[in-house]
Amino acid sequence: QVQLVESGGGLAQAGDSLRLSCAASGRTFSSSTMGWFRQAPGKEREFVSRITQSGGTFYADSVKGRFTISRDNAKNTVYLQMNSLKLEDTAVYYCAARTRTGWAVYSLPQAYDSWGQGTQVTVSS
Repeated sequence: QVQLVESGGGLAQAGDSLRLSCAASGRTFSSSTMGWFRQAPGKEREFVSRITQSGGTFYADSVKGRFTISRDNAKNTVYLQMNSLKLEDTAVYYCAARTRTGWAVYSLPQAYDSWGQGTQVTVSS
């Protein structure tokens, strides 16, 4: 498994930007699909974005055009740049890693086998 530690969350105003980081330990980072999920109070954990081993990126419709995922394999770190933040972006954001190979529905939490502890993002008006 991969150990993941998120950072960069905090309080922001609507329209502001934040960048989340997820530092991973372990030698499998570069071969892992990395994802970001979020969970708002009273809601299920939802997919935000993922990046493949080769750098392919995918986004939820709700964040497309505003959020950008990237990875630095030399630093074992994945980032989520969040621009034009909205009130509805308020949630705990989780980093996830999938080290297994094979078919998966990558927008589902079950596809991932390692999770960080989460970082709170609060957007105010």
